[in-house]
Amino acid sequence: MSDSQDLTETFYGRFAGIYDTLAAAPVVRSWRARCAEELALSSGDTVVEMGCGTGANLPALRERVGSEGTVVGVDLVPAMLRRARARAERHGWANVHIVRGDARRPPVARADALVSTFVVGMLEDPGSAVRSWLGLVRPGGHVALLNAARTDRPVLWPANLLFRVFTRLTAPGHRLQLDSPTRHLERRWAESVDALFDGTVDRLTDRLGLGFIVLASGRLPEE
Repeated sequence: MSDSQDLTETFYGRFAGIYDTLAAAPVVRSWRARCAEELALSSGDTVVEMGCGTGANLPALRERVGSEGTVVGVDLVPAMLRRARARAERHGWANVHIVRGDARRPPVARADALVSTFVVGMLEDPGSAVRSWLGLVRPGGHVALLNAARTDRPVLWPANLLFRVFTRLTAPGHRLQLDSPTRHLERRWAESVDALFDGTVDRLTDRLGLGFIVLASGRLPEE
């Protein structure tokens, strides 16, 4: 296990409860639902989520694939996985499967669609990870990514300072360093979108949450 991986597990394991509360807040649920819409899921589909966390996306995904479909949530942090499994069990979703795995080396063979929210900014080589995700999705299937960023709305630029503070406080390993976790986050997002768009068609980008949330999606070309 790498030092960065160990740090991520420790950090998010410690704050899994707080993360779960924030991740399931009503406004955040609306962003997650918007992201799920871009997957164009149908009843019976199989959808994979890389970095499922505490399972905040599970309701939107399960609703779209129905009882005949399959939802697979992948995460690395045991504390997150326990909460995700508890959420699925609480709803009685027998077709929602939560597995431990590294998003950089997905333990999944094939899917109709794939989603990852607030994850790519934490990966050291997000471009390679996204390219590997594209290889899991069938031709014609959709991939959607969601992440945080500084807002692009001029009237809200002063709030970007607060965003930088928030990013430093919530970025494992960066709180006491001189480099900017915000720049790391945005560079990794750019690499992720480049990889996504290089391998897809019908591409889309959008800004949500007053511009602080960025969405990117694409469809795998038909064979």
